[in-house]
Amino acid sequence: MRKEEKKADTFILKGNICYSKTEKEVTTIPHAYLLCRDGICQGVFESLPDDYKEYPLTDYGDALILPGLVDLHLHAPQYAFTGLGMDMELLEWLDTRTFPEEGRYGDMEYAKKAYRIFTEDLKKSATTRACVFATRHVPATILLMDMLEETGLQAMVGKVNMDRNAPDYLCEDSPEKSAEDTLQWLREVKGKYRNIKPILTPRFIPSCSDRLMEMLCEIRREYDLPVQSHLSENKGEITWVKELCPWSAFYGDAYERFGMFGGDYPAVMAHCVHPTEEEIALMKKNRVFAAHCPHSNTDLSSGAAPIRRYLEEGIHVGLGSDIAGGHVLSLFQVMVGAVQASKLRWRLLDETQKPLTVEEVFYMGTKGGGAFFGQVGSFEKGYEFDAVIVDDARLQTPRKLTLKERLERVVYLSDDRDIAGKYAAGRRII
Repeated sequence: MRKEEKKADTFILKGNICYSKTEKEVTTIPHAYLLCRDGICQGVFESLPDDYKEYPLTDYGDALILPGLVDLHLHAPQYAFTGLGMDMELLEWLDTRTFPEEGRYGDMEYAKKAYRIFTEDLKKSATTRACVFATRHVPATILLMDMLEETGLQAMVGKVNMDRNAPDYLCEDSPEKSAEDTLQWLREVKGKYRNIKPILTPRFIPSCSDRLMEMLCEIRREYDLPVQSHLSENKGEITWVKELCPWSAFYGDAYERFGMFGGDYPAVMAHCVHPTEEEIALMKKNRVFAAHCPHSNTDLSSGAAPIRRYLEEGIHVGLGSDIAGGHVLSLFQVMVGAVQASKLRWRLLDETQKPLTVEEVFYMGTKGGGAFFGQVGSFEKGYEFDAVIVDDARLQTPRKLTLKERLERVVYLSDDRDIAGKYAAGRRII
């Protein structure tokens, strides 16, 4: 490799660097150097090593440099009606708002307009990785993946499966047709993208017949795919699952019986608000990720998830905006919602489970959720390089703040307009 080519693959950022090694504390290093080579972090240094002094350096002055944020759960086709229907509970909201909107994505002109707005806004946010639900429509799902590839972000995108308990215009004709369309989608996107990968996406147990779940499990094994779905979000939903699957011991057990609940492959389940003890034990055993969606859990009256318990059990927890059950795309605001929800759970439900801290929710929004993608969400050596630069000058006070205090103010007070720069997999994207 020529020297100039090697230099092009290596660069250095300078600024006030904050990142997590554990959920208990945030590492803060003022006016430090962050090194990237071939998209991989080479470490953070208080002074620039001699071996790197010839490489390109961008000095962001007094700005904060943070790992890119990871959104473990959102619905791209729902972005168009964000903020509507927040006076409903989950099942009514699905029938009244969600299903009619998702049905429109059979129209490619509509899908193109709506997905363009979504992908442009996601690109401008602090999110660098995401797990995304599309709809059951194969052409629109591929269109979404194409548009996300253009943003430079990294994402897992799923064609949704649903062959029961949905309106005729959205429900797939049969388990066989749903599986056939899924295979068609997987064949068309295989090897097509650098940054976007497929993820198997049964919407949730009520929308997927037993036969469909069996066929999806076969597809998962054949294509070695991760899985995303919903779990124990709403009490009415949990009761419904028991009626549909009377042979299951609990909601997660229904996924487990069909080989769709982690273990030897990654699985992320959104919400996890009302688990049984057996469900918690199975999540831990199978290393299932919980995507904590505090805004939608509140907006749709689902409840406050036992996140402190999950952390104590060693269960992987990340954050999800859950657009459009959640009302904001900004994961900084989702972090605040996670703290607030934990305080309500502590005060109203279980005073043995102390509220979440800023350190913990920052960890969940970076390294905690990033683990679903591999070594992602930290600036430790060997981690994939995602970073956002936050210009927090407007949040400064007359007194000098520590970097920890500045990070706390960013979490509580900033919005994604404060992002001054963004890198995904080592590439500058805005």
